[in-house]
Amino acid sequence: MSQSDDLMCNDSDSEPAAFGRALRLHAYGGREGLVIDRVPAPVPGPGKVLVQVKAAGVNGIDWKIREGYVRNKFELSLPATIGIEMAGVVLRPGPGVEILKPGDRVLAALGDCGAYTNHLIIDAEKLVPTPPTLTDVEAAAIPVAAMTAWHIIQAADFDLAGRRVLIHGAAGGVGGFAVQFAKATGASVYATASTTSLSHVRALGADEVIDYRQQKFEAHAQDVDLVIDLVGGAVVNRSWAILSPDGLLVSIAAPDVVSRTPQGGRGVFLSNRPDTARLAAIARQVAAGTLRSTVAEVVAFDDLPAAIERNRTGHAPGKIVTDLTL
Repeated sequence: MSQSDDLMCNDSDSEPAAFGRALRLHAYGGREGLVIDRVPAPVPGPGKVLVQVKAAGVNGIDWKIREGYVRNKFELSLPATIGIEMAGVVLRPGPGVEILKPGDRVLAALGDCGAYTNHLIIDAEKLVPTPPTLTDVEAAAIPVAAMTAWHIIQAADFDLAGRRVLIHGAAGGVGGFAVQFAKATGASVYATASTTSLSHVRALGADEVIDYRQQKFEAHAQDVDLVIDLVGGAVVNRSWAILSPDGLLVSIAAPDVVSRTPQGGRGVFLSNRPDTARLAAIARQVAAGTLRSTVAEVVAFDDLPAAIERNRTGHAPGKIVTDLTL
């Protein structure tokens, strides 16, 4: 999802079985609205699973929810636990769940909020096995970034082999997977990144990396068939001029991209959607080393509010992950 904004973040009533911690939004605004609370562990109902969360990935939607930027799209009942992806271990399957047992290691993109907690209730069908060679921190960095990048590449309704692809914001979690997926199609991959991230993006396979702080991408990429926008803002407006006549711009950062598309152009706003079979395959590729997932930083749960703010203002290449065991 985008990291997708199509989320539900309301906490539900539950029968207490134990207590844990959860990062909950108490008020919209700055990081002071996020509070680590002591909360009861819920009990799984039919088709649900109680998971002990070991690690959770930090995403841009976290600070957007915190700031209240998406509250007109859906209603939240505050306080609400946030966080949209995790890795952990099954504690208790609910009635009717037979494919999972206590002790199974799992990862998931939730499709809603609630990952920043010790105890999570989740639909059994959303869970994917964690490959044995991946740590929980490594696993938690995969679901949202990988699936968002995968769906962006699939949004192109033409063969990318031999075509030009430009990825804005290629050093982040989604961008890193997008570079690799685009390269695997046989495309020529152009990518923008900051000065400190150029070598990282080159190592992922980009054919040309453009330092957006020092260079204008328009001078280096022309007649581009697919523009992937992970940045938003003025970058979208500047990108129309470099598209080929039948080119496509896919954005996860500009919800209004369709209204900003010039006559004769093609622009699409992409929301993430579940595909557990694909996620399982990608996790196996990461475990095998044929696909690279980069963890930028590992933070303790107490440091999570500050890490969410760093996600907003900029951080090292890859994904920030919180380790709930620290």
